[in-house]
Amino acid sequence: MRAPISWLAEHADIPAGTTPRQVAEALIRVGLEVESVESGAEGLSGPVVVGRVLSFADEPQKNGKVIRWCQVDVGAHNNQDGTPRGIVCGAHNFAPGDLVVVSLPGAVLPGGFAIAARKTYGHISDGMICSVRELGIGDDHGDLPGSQAPLDGILVLPANSAQPGDDPLALLGLDDAVLDVAVTTDRGYCLSIRGLAREVAAAFGTAFHDVTADLPPADRAAHEVLIDDPTCCDRFSVRVVTGLDPSAPTPEWMVRRLRQCGVRSISLAVDVTNYVMIETGQPLHAFDRALVRGALHARRARPGETLETLDHVRRTLDERDTVVADDSGPVALGGVMGGASTEIHDGSSEIVLEAAHWNPSAVAQTSRRHKLTSEASRRLERDVDPEIAGVALARAVDLLVEYGGATAAPGYTVAIADESVPPLIAMGVQRAAELAGTAIDREHVVATLETVGCTVDGGDVLQVRPPTWRPDLLIAADLVEEVVRLVGYDTIPSVLPSPPAGTGLTDRQRFTRAVSRALAGAGLTEVLSFPFVPADAADTLGLPADDVRRRAARLVNPLSADEPDLRTTLLPGLLATAVRNVGRGNRDLALFETGLVFLPPTGAAKAPAPGVERRPSDAELAAIDAAIPVQPRHVAAVFAGNATPRGWWGDGRPADWTDAVEAARTIARSARAELTVRAADVAPWHPGRCAELLLGDTTVGYAGELNPRVVAALGLPARTCAVEVDLDAFPAPGPAVAPTISSYPPVLLDVSLVVAENVPSAALLAAVRDGAGELLESVDLFDVYRDAGRLGPDLKSLTFALQFRADDRTLTVEEATAARDRAVASAADRTGATLRA
Repeated sequence: MRAPISWLAEHADIPAGTTPRQVAEALIRVGLEVESVESGAEGLSGPVVVGRVLSFADEPQKNGKVIRWCQVDVGAHNNQDGTPRGIVCGAHNFAPGDLVVVSLPGAVLPGGFAIAARKTYGHISDGMICSVRELGIGDDHGDLPGSQAPLDGILVLPANSAQPGDDPLALLGLDDAVLDVAVTTDRGYCLSIRGLAREVAAAFGTAFHDVTADLPPADRAAHEVLIDDPTCCDRFSVRVVTGLDPSAPTPEWMVRRLRQCGVRSISLAVDVTNYVMIETGQPLHAFDRALVRGALHARRARPGETLETLDHVRRTLDERDTVVADDSGPVALGGVMGGASTEIHDGSSEIVLEAAHWNPSAVAQTSRRHKLTSEASRRLERDVDPEIAGVALARAVDLLVEYGGATAAPGYTVAIADESVPPLIAMGVQRAAELAGTAIDREHVVATLETVGCTVDGGDVLQVRPPTWRPDLLIAADLVEEVVRLVGYDTIPSVLPSPPAGTGLTDRQRFTRAVSRALAGAGLTEVLSFPFVPADAADTLGLPADDVRRRAARLVNPLSADEPDLRTTLLPGLLATAVRNVGRGNRDLALFETGLVFLPPTGAAKAPAPGVERRPSDAELAAIDAAIPVQPRHVAAVFAGNATPRGWWGDGRPADWTDAVEAARTIARSARAELTVRAADVAPWHPGRCAELLLGDTTVGYAGELNPRVVAALGLPARTCAVEVDLDAFPAPGPAVAPTISSYPPVLLDVSLVVAENVPSAALLAAVRDGAGELLESVDLFDVYRDAGRLGPDLKSLTFALQFRADDRTLTVEEATAARDRAVASAADRTGATLRA
């Protein structure tokens, strides 16, 4: 909302000597956002005066251009001998005797354009005759008084409006600053001079002067109006003027103010409706009375109806659209834009002026449905004062009578479907002080609310009735906000609240952080992906049709149509990050991520969507809870390229499935747990290079090399590996218990066992550990040997390092050997292993 200071000063007593910037600061202090304080003369300096063109001579040039050598009277700024100044001009839209704006040598125009006497086209041009663009006051001459010039034509001032040598800034309104205020949706009343002036008066504690006009008695004599649908319009008012002179010009002061507010002058009738809308906040529409057929109706559109709006677009109407209609059908899009069939034109002399209070939601929906926003819809969808319509109509009629020679037709028609008044709001008189943390006495609270426009009654509990122009005041908290903002946000003490004592991190939170630190310490880089995945993510990973990870929950309104599903595995987002890095030349990757996955419950019905008119029933709440996806926390990692870089020490080591399995073991160590690893065949991993990760008998994840089809589909480096583990499957470790360390020496023994090729090393390791008994301190597999000639076909030899120790004595070789023999016997019994010779 752009508001000239001079216009605000007509309705609010601004203290003498107050600068425009101080007015802006006062508005900011009471909670409004002033984006800028603009001066029409900004960037304009030096001698700029009014001049009168005495004569000129057209001089054709070799380039085909015709210039004018002009003699211009600039009053006291003429040459020393009193002769007029000679100025070269390329425009042709002026005549001898016209008043123009002249920038003399030494002047600087907006954009840093300095004026000097210079020789051009064979003459010394002693200044410049200016256009609107050169003065920096607009892009269109049609909205300036007395000027009908093209865009780069000379600005011609109205005849007899000034004398040569006068200052043109006041005439053009360039000495008046303009505030540009960003109005929030809850303060629609500030989209008017009336509303902003109230705020200025409240900020300075001075008097406010409301817009006034004499209203005739309400009757049905002006023009018949009907409200057919009260849900779209509750008040509909009209006045009629006759005998309007269609050629009557808009007064200069009105054109200037409209231009300052960013509105282009069109004609007197249209300019008056725009002017009154900006002044009062009430949008008006002018119909050519001769083109209106019968009574005007405020209603919704009917099936099949169309309307050509003022922008000359034929629109097919929706049954929910708000319209003004006559006997011929819709003649305006209610609250948004008028129709072409009843548009004011150059010959319009009888006008029906309409002011309606439309339903804000209906106007907003109509505007968005047709992608059509107007100054009227901006105000009406934020709600306007329903009581100001009569004043706005009377003000418009008075202006048309005064400046257009019109006659106010008898009558003032008002149709009212709802005469409700704002309800009373109960507010404790101490509530504002309690919430603001500063002293605000009862007198101050009452005075502030009355300044806002409320009526206040009561003692310790005030009974407050908001004004009709403040539909945003609905509850006591709204009134408290008004009191506090007018007292001044800057007076509220800045006191930080005391935070409640925390209980620290839970065991589960500590575990999750420990996992992240352990993986980062192992050289992996943590990433964070969105939890949204494409609809074909399961197909890309090659998941079978019965895989539970295919049952993804779909969002009703996803952020991106390309990613409508919630992830059931971390791999899609993690692999997408890897693809992005590879595409940017980073081919050696070790990435990990922790986050929630979303697994819809098996057989769960679709969640109900209860309305807001009542509390959901227990059954509905239970059904909603049952449909919520299970959300375990997973951790996943991806390895690609080299695990260790190449250098002077030799070739790098490519990442392989062992890195993925080791990452899983790193996770398990953070939980002080031990994983069992065995072969598996699960998508999206390679069928022969996939490891199942077990915690006891529970599968907690998978690791290994990704399926070559998945790698190729994503464009990842060959033999990319990945691991994904369910963190929630691990018990959160409590406080660490220091291990018991024996002071006695260990006994180290190695054993080599020959087993069939299809026997998992994990099974053999478990058999050895179980058979060795409690004296076994550790067992590690450190060699795998295959030789069909020495061992036999389909056989392999696994060598384990066994370390035995007792807590209370030094073990003898015999005790350690006996324990080793028990381990070999257990392995032979459970896996068919034999001791390698």
